[in-house]
Amino acid sequence: MHSSERLLIRALRREDVPRAPVWLMRQAGRYLPEYRAVRAKAGGFLEMVKAPELAAEVTLQPVRRFGMDAAILFSDILVPLEAMGMPLLFDERGPVLPEPLREARHVDALEVVDPAATMGFVGDALRLTRAGLPDETALVGFCGAPFTLASYAVEGGTSRNYAHLRRLMYHETALFERLLDKLAEQVARHLDYQAACGAEALVLFDTWAAALTREDYLRHALPWTRRVFERCTAAVPRVVFGGAADHLLEDLAGVGADGVAVDHRTDLAGAFERTGGRLAVQGNLDPGALFAPPAEVARRTRALLESVAGRRGHVLNLGHGVMKETDPEAVGAFVRTALEFGGDA
Repeated sequence: MHSSERLLIRALRREDVPRAPVWLMRQAGRYLPEYRAVRAKAGGFLEMVKAPELAAEVTLQPVRRFGMDAAILFSDILVPLEAMGMPLLFDERGPVLPEPLREARHVDALEVVDPAATMGFVGDALRLTRAGLPDETALVGFCGAPFTLASYAVEGGTSRNYAHLRRLMYHETALFERLLDKLAEQVARHLDYQAACGAEALVLFDTWAAALTREDYLRHALPWTRRVFERCTAAVPRVVFGGAADHLLEDLAGVGADGVAVDHRTDLAGAFERTGGRLAVQGNLDPGALFAPPAEVARRTRALLESVAGRRGHVLNLGHGVMKETDPEAVGAFVRTALEFGGDA
């Protein structure tokens, strides 16, 4: 089967499909016992990401168990920052960048690099994953958007108020923009590299976009998100995601992607209306709903699908990533309901 015939790719191109394809953000991970078994033997998270055989194995695990329509590579949005010269660690709190970028000399030292030379493990993992996937299952690559990567790079990890980032953005705007220039170029290269290694669709995660008002997003973030799509030459469908970014939906829909992913706080049918039917729309069951009993998960999934039934370009997903405490049976109910919906709708 050619990649363009796979259900996810057809849906992202807004072709007629028998049902909405389904996959989940963070579908590989700690909620699965088979993942935890691999992790126990492998050591740390980053060690797994950099071991192509392990990254491929955990990417394949949820597809084997649930049969969703796409596999998204097990990796992390911060991998390019490390390749550019920033030390990167993961501990129980999440990612840590112990040498944050807060001065001109730090930004100037950041290098735009060749992904094949510095992140070859990503390409190897993609090739191994494609070889292990069922023919009908699409393979998805991803990267973080420039603003989101900048937030991690400047804060040194996750943040509640982005104080260092805002200080740089407002008071040293030229320096902040130099940082975004470098990140946009690196992200575009990374996405192109993933497509060259087998990714058949690409997602750009602007996870922390909602930290900004619309005025600030349009001024300090969106131009570089648009630049990524302008410079990414891969001839595969591209999707942009902004977490909790309902106030930015129309703007995200105009950055040059083929689809926009909306989180669970946005009305799904309304998202189709607001984007004018020009794009695919991905989403958007609340990940927290997966803590409900399987029957309730199935009911909510069916209701979501019915709310946009017949719309071209719908890709069923969660409004954010699977949480580690999620019962695999709930994920199974979500996927089964989606797979059965087209047959009896």
